[in-house]
Amino acid sequence: MITCTNCDTPQFLQITQSRIYFENGEIINEISESYECTLCGSTGQYVYDDDRDEEAVTGDVELTTERPKFA
Repeated sequence: MITCTNCDTPQFLQITQSRIYFENGEIINEISESYECTLCGSTGQYVYDDDRDEEAVTGDVELTTERPKFA
């Protein structure tokens, strides 16, 4: 789950840009999403790279497997 690091919740995150890159027009190669928190104005980006099987986040968002503190 992607959450805002300032608000400790995903509730106010809005995707402002989303891109999906395809390899050979069939297989998803990379997913890139930009986020903005509508509560505090923080921004961040999530990128998944299928070739490396890696997920990366930058900015004021974090990737977590735990439940958020605030729902």
